[in-house]
Amino acid sequence: MQYRKDRHGDELSILGYGCMRFSRQGTGIDIDKTEQELLAAYRAGVNYFDTAYIYPGSEAALGEILERNGIRDKVRIAAKLPQFLVGNPAAVDKYFNEELSRLRTDHVDYYLMHHITDIAQWERLKTMGIVDWIAGKKASGAIRNIGFSYHGNTDNFLKVLADYDWDFCQIQYNYLDETTQAGVAGLKAAAARGIPVIIMEPLRGGKLVNKLPEEAKRLIAGHPRGWTPADWALRWLWDQPEVTVVLSGMNSLAMVEENVKTASDATTGAFTDEDRAFLQRIVDIIRAKEKVGCTGCRYCMPCPKGVDIPGIFASYNTMYTESKFSGRAQYFQAVALAAEPSFASQCIKCGKCEKHCPQGIPIREKIQEAERALLPWPIKTIVKIGRKVMLK
Repeated sequence: MQYRKDRHGDELSILGYGCMRFSRQGTGIDIDKTEQELLAAYRAGVNYFDTAYIYPGSEAALGEILERNGIRDKVRIAAKLPQFLVGNPAAVDKYFNEELSRLRTDHVDYYLMHHITDIAQWERLKTMGIVDWIAGKKASGAIRNIGFSYHGNTDNFLKVLADYDWDFCQIQYNYLDETTQAGVAGLKAAAARGIPVIIMEPLRGGKLVNKLPEEAKRLIAGHPRGWTPADWALRWLWDQPEVTVVLSGMNSLAMVEENVKTASDATTGAFTDEDRAFLQRIVDIIRAKEKVGCTGCRYCMPCPKGVDIPGIFASYNTMYTESKFSGRAQYFQAVALAAEPSFASQCIKCGKCEKHCPQGIPIREKIQEAERALLPWPIKTIVKIGRKVMLK
């Protein structure tokens, strides 16, 4: 196992254990199977375990396994405040204390404000005294490092990043999401501030492995490198020095063994120009089914009316490269949950965006087409409810 340092010099395994996808048995977690997999990762050198309040049964299972094997103080736990459920200052302590109880510990090594999509959510927490609360928990040792996990657009990520002295952050990032959500711009901005970056969804929930187009699978299988689809995705990330830890939701011993093997020899700067060109071929094959040729360059931005053009197009394309559900879920997180509305319906057809688009996309026409596909009437209702709950 290889390690990269956090902001304070602590060594973290470059492969982290994502605890959202523990194997389940009936209505609960298969604790015995999960214990075998988790311990196999621990023995191989994995020391970063990521869980959250809203992952059903995850915190309790992790706490039980670490306690009964006597390894709590030999690993780093990352847990998350469900900020979207917090209605008053007292709720912050309520959720945090409940998490400590579930995890059977008196401290959390890495604590995140969970699922931030807009600077407004962080601003709301500040009005409830979160900054003083964090300072108190850090002073007592109950929280060792503070960060946030992010699912909005690049602009809001940069605002949240700059608004507080964060110890780390967590973003969705993979070779298909290089220019969406926080993206490579967010990754590099965090690194420029000396803030470690934890990567989630490195395989797009397995879609860069199990749901690749057949042509892409054939090319990877026949490549002289001999790497698996997961190898290509993980090595692409670890090639970048700005990446600190890559999380993988491992729920089989085979998955643990494969990822650990990759993490043992994947190094920064090992990707060649030929490797990058090959992976670009894979991206092109995946994107061949896209509806709009948007590259996410953001030359069309900012829109004078606040429309998130790249976010809308990225979600629309995901509907056709993955599934309608995936595209709408992406839209819900990255576009619909922005505090300042960024819907295509706000477009006044001024045409400013089209003058700057290198791809010559008829943006005014295409964003309306995209939003009709992304927002049929049942989804509009879900979006209205989601905005009331998440942005209250």
